[in-house]
Amino acid sequence: MEYIQAFWVGGLICALVQILLDKTKLLPGRVMVLLVCTGAFLGSLGIYDRLIDFAGAGASVPLLGFGNTLFNGVKKAVLEHGFLGIFMGGFTASAVGISAALIFGYLASLIFKPKMKN
Repeated sequence: MEYIQAFWVGGLICALVQILLDKTKLLPGRVMVLLVCTGAFLGSLGIYDRLIDFAGAGASVPLLGFGNTLFNGVKKAVLEHGFLGIFMGGFTASAVGISAALIFGYLASLIFKPKMKN
């Protein structure tokens, strides 16, 4: 049942983002920033953690989950280190995910020989 919950919640998030991209004139970069900020905002209200408890990876993997991860990292670092935690918390919380994305992206570029668009 956990897989079904993750699938429909993650699919719903992706479908809503696709509708946002198709029906507005927002560029993809701005939509990505909007998602990260929305995830951080929902995390600050305590809503997004409940959604992650319900849907697991279906809620934690999309960019909304990344925003929530950044918020939680900053919140923890501020409690431990004070004002400096604002600057270091997001990096600490998201370092593994960002590193994995860079490493696997690089490996994929070696395997699949990317080309520039015309």
